[in-house]
Amino acid sequence: MRKRHIKCLVGVTVITATAMGAAVVPSSAAAPREHVVRPGGSIQKAVNAAGPGGTVVVLPGTYRESVLITKPGLTLRGTGGRTVIMPAKATKKTKAANTCAAGGNGICVVGTRTRIVEDVHIRSLTVSGFKKSGIWASWTDGLAVHRVTARNNGTWGVAQERSTRGDFRRNTATANGDAGIFIANSVSEEGGATDTRGTEIQNNTLRGNRIGVTARRVRNLLIDGNLISGNCSGVFVVGDESKPAAGAMTVSGNRILKNNKFCAATPRLSAIQGSGIVLTGSEATVVRGNDIRNNVGATPLSGGILLFKSFVGALNTDNAITGNLVRGNKPADLANRDTTGKGNTFTSNRCGTSVPAGMCAE
Repeated sequence: MRKRHIKCLVGVTVITATAMGAAVVPSSAAAPREHVVRPGGSIQKAVNAAGPGGTVVVLPGTYRESVLITKPGLTLRGTGGRTVIMPAKATKKTKAANTCAAGGNGICVVGTRTRIVEDVHIRSLTVSGFKKSGIWASWTDGLAVHRVTARNNGTWGVAQERSTRGDFRRNTATANGDAGIFIANSVSEEGGATDTRGTEIQNNTLRGNRIGVTARRVRNLLIDGNLISGNCSGVFVVGDESKPAAGAMTVSGNRILKNNKFCAATPRLSAIQGSGIVLTGSEATVVRGNDIRNNVGATPLSGGILLFKSFVGALNTDNAITGNLVRGNKPADLANRDTTGKGNTFTSNRCGTSVPAGMCAE
């Protein structure tokens, strides 16, 4: 069960900044302390000094480092676009400061199978220019990432694996090499889908990435109210033949517009362009109430909403596509290209074209 941390309002005394720029603001003997990092200071040193449930506040400035968080309940809070975390300047003699930096990531929240890291909050800062991910999480529960900008990172903007009950909202992910937000069971092992126990991806802005949101081999999550535009594809739900299957999620209330950037084929995926929502190897996923318009391309995955048999042959089953506005997408607004899948339904969708014909309500 997720821990609840109770903070008491008491008088505080400010201790002067250390030589590294981190000041400690103690409250009471029983309450967590607040650590303030100023330009020129080390965020990692403040994180190391903070106890479980503590807060690290990062003042406006550019900080060239990677930050590793392994403590439960810690809050890392910046000042929005004025707090920028970028890779350390590399030299031939540079040694990675921690495993997060060695992996090419900006901020990492990392536990283990036997020691899950719970209730970490990351808020109001920018992570930019990292070789792999802006934010990377593994073996976490209750991770919250709010109002973060992740831009120009080599693979993912914000990524989570082997984790549950994540909360990703009001973030901006732009120009990342793969997905703006990426949720997976594991990036290094095959296996059945992870039950994310209600992970939520809500009210984010995802532009100019390869894919806006990728949900790969996971179950039980919500993708809702996001603005997804200018990517090669909007939302990708990816499953395979493993059990349990991917799916049992809801994709609702999103605006998925003009995802017409072209992305060349990779060893795992064909070329993509003009894809709104793609389900491959998914079961019992509900796609409803989305506004999906003007996604145009000429690849096998192009169109508004597509059911597509996975590249390892897993079928889509029992998915419900209902009540969506799907207009101006080419080659079709709705396309069921997984005709051997069972129990998939298209109802009450306002669209102009479908493959096969006859799936549009108007």
